[in-house]
Amino acid sequence: MPLSAARAVRPAPIALISTSMDAPISDEQLMQHYREGQYAAFEQLYARHRPPLLRFYRRQTGSPELAEELLQEVFMRLIRSRERYQPSAPLRIFLWQIARNLLIDHYRRQRRSLPSSYADFDPDQVAASERVQPDHAAAHNQQLERLLSLIGELPCAQREAFLLREEAGLSLTEIAQLAGVSTDTVKSRLRYAIGKLRRALEET
Repeated sequence: MPLSAARAVRPAPIALISTSMDAPISDEQLMQHYREGQYAAFEQLYARHRPPLLRFYRRQTGSPELAEELLQEVFMRLIRSRERYQPSAPLRIFLWQIARNLLIDHYRRQRRSLPSSYADFDPDQVAASERVQPDHAAAHNQQLERLLSLIGELPCAQREAFLLREEAGLSLTEIAQLAGVSTDTVKSRLRYAIGKLRRALEET
């Protein structure tokens, strides 16, 4: 587990990492603290970035077990790279680059393309008023299934841009940096992706 591995890297007592509402400590500062032997800083990084990364992997792979494996490898690589990491780019981008590369490597090993699935239907996401009306819940389920299918049909580059924007919450600039393209290219990919999804949903 990453937390155990993080503690084993450099024996040191837990150092309390102070935060405030006005100026929360940055990822880069936490990484610096971790490099100095304060593994409480790693625990904060883990807690901060685990949820979106895990959701991304679950929605990309459709497998909770595989998602956990990939997630653990992301943080293991972060642990191994702690000494050579340079804050020339946001740590957030560094983490998502690792995550993206791991996913691509996995599907290359499986001799498959990137997965077309995006998410499974989650009944907890349906409003309470709809949960008491089966026809509304069914309609919501059908719409979601249709959307997931359409996302899976997007060209790979457009699908990646869409997922990084909607699931990872990355900005246009961050996506461009991650994918090694211009922001105009990212905008174009998102525009085409959203346009295709909108037109297809309107047809149905």
